[in-house]
Amino acid sequence: MAVSDLLVRRSWILRTTIALPLLAAVLAGCGTAAKNDTFDLSAPVTGSGPPAKRVQILVQQPTALSALDSEQIVVRVSASGIEYLAKSQWSDKLPRMVQSKLVEAYENSGKLAGVGMPGQGLAIDFQVVTDIRAFEINTAGGSRAVVEISAKILNDRNGSVRAQKVFSQTVPAGGGAAGFVKALDRAFAVVAGEIVDWTLRSI
Repeated sequence: MAVSDLLVRRSWILRTTIALPLLAAVLAGCGTAAKNDTFDLSAPVTGSGPPAKRVQILVQQPTALSALDSEQIVVRVSASGIEYLAKSQWSDKLPRMVQSKLVEAYENSGKLAGVGMPGQGLAIDFQVVTDIRAFEINTAGGSRAVVEISAKILNDRNGSVRAQKVFSQTVPAGGGAAGFVKALDRAFAVVAGEIVDWTLRSI
């Protein structure tokens, strides 16, 4: 066999010897990757406030502390200690989910001329600015879902605050991830509905 043939064969063996362990490691990583259950929030159908058919509002993305600004589901184990619900996550970062569901809730009311998010080109009259203060399962003294959101209505023409209020709801939570998320969804539905009705009465 020619020397050149030997070199080509040895080069192929060397590449194969390196590649196979790498492939095995990749496949092993794929096989053991954790798969989280993914959950969404529902948007309430509400609108007990008066209609505002000539008004368009903009819903800003809520602000939140970094512990809430993620896909993780927060579990509060003490006054100063939090953990995250194992093998579970939201379908998007929590502030984006809350923003989207608030828009849906306003739309579901059918009482506004228009509602949207930044970048959608609305000629808006008011902005709804929110801050997520709590969105968690509290396990101290029994499991319960706690949702607290502060809201401001800003006049888009002059930046003045038309109204502001803090909305909160606590709901008993069943066991397991599904029970926790169901309770959080129920608490959020109450808060979102109250925000929509309050907005309609305030503008």
